[in-house]
Amino acid sequence: EVQLVESGGGLVQAGGSLRLSCTASGFTFDDYTIAWFRQAPGKEREGVSCIHSSDGKPYYTDSVRGRFTITADDAKNTVYLQMNSLKPEDTGVYYCAGVYGTWYDPFTAEYDYWGQGTQVTVSS
Repeated sequence: EVQLVESGGGLVQAGGSLRLSCTASGFTFDDYTIAWFRQAPGKEREGVSCIHSSDGKPYYTDSVRGRFTITADDAKNTVYLQMNSLKPEDTGVYYCAGVYGTWYDPFTAEYDYWGQGTQVTVSS
């Protein structure tokens, strides 16, 4: 059974940090793009960051660039999202997702696998 399991969410004050983890089972990250999406109440889901297994090159949406860092540990089949200088507008449910291959615009791909999500709440 393929699963993506997120962890690490929580409540933090503005300016604080959290590290999210996404661990896969049932498949390996080889030749997959793993992405983080988020959805705030009343808003559409948006892509936050992603990384591809072959080159490890990170990709960020403009609003988090310079504050968030995505990394992958292939040995643990886990992708991390280090979130620093958090803002109230970063609040939402964060999902990790996986899609095979590389994509010119990875946030528009049809992702094959999704996690259940982890809540991130940033208070002002």
